[in-house]
Amino acid sequence: MRLREKSAVWWIIAISFVSFIVEIVLLAINPDFVKFFAISASNFLSGGYLWTILTHIFAHGGVFHLLVNMFALFSLGSLTEKIIGRKRFIWFYLISGIFAGLLSVFLSGFFGFGFWENVFGSPEVYMLGASGAIFGVAGVLVMILPRIRFSIIFVPFFSLPGYIMIPLVLVIMWIASIGAGLPIGNVAHFGGFLAGLVYGFYLRTKYKKKVMLLQRYFR
Repeated sequence: MRLREKSAVWWIIAISFVSFIVEIVLLAINPDFVKFFAISASNFLSGGYLWTILTHIFAHGGVFHLLVNMFALFSLGSLTEKIIGRKRFIWFYLISGIFAGLLSVFLSGFFGFGFWENVFGSPEVYMLGASGAIFGVAGVLVMILPRIRFSIIFVPFFSLPGYIMIPLVLVIMWIASIGAGLPIGNVAHFGGFLAGLVYGFYLRTKYKKKVMLLQRYFR
């Protein structure tokens, strides 16, 4: 398969790995360089490093973070791209990741203080990762194929319909991170999922017959 024939998911994964290598090099030179590719509410709302609303989608906080996200992207994105098409997938992936980042920036920036810091995140903490965009992909699948079953990476033998599994995972992660004080981008996850639901609803409404055929196939 020639490079130009590679899927959008393949390209996104490749770019994410290259970005991670660049990230490692920059951090080895100076840890403060994190501000050039990761996003923080305090920087963004003050008008600095605005490009990080895009670059943070392709940056990750370690090898494990990268591998888990790319596995999830490959698992969910391959089917989604085949359904909605290559160009639509690229634009939606970027838009959902940007929306997820913006929602997280504004909620943490304006409300992330005191107890609410545990809920919305701190405006001083850097956020990075493809999770918001990937939850967007999951949201599209939930709307178009509500009966398709999802499983958790670490519990592959357990699965539930997507409309149950994805909200359940979001709630469990949010509660766990509040209880343990973990810096998980829950707002970004929710924002991406919300963007996916909205876009999925649009596609489901506009292409009713095609979606019905898909739902019959994926019973």
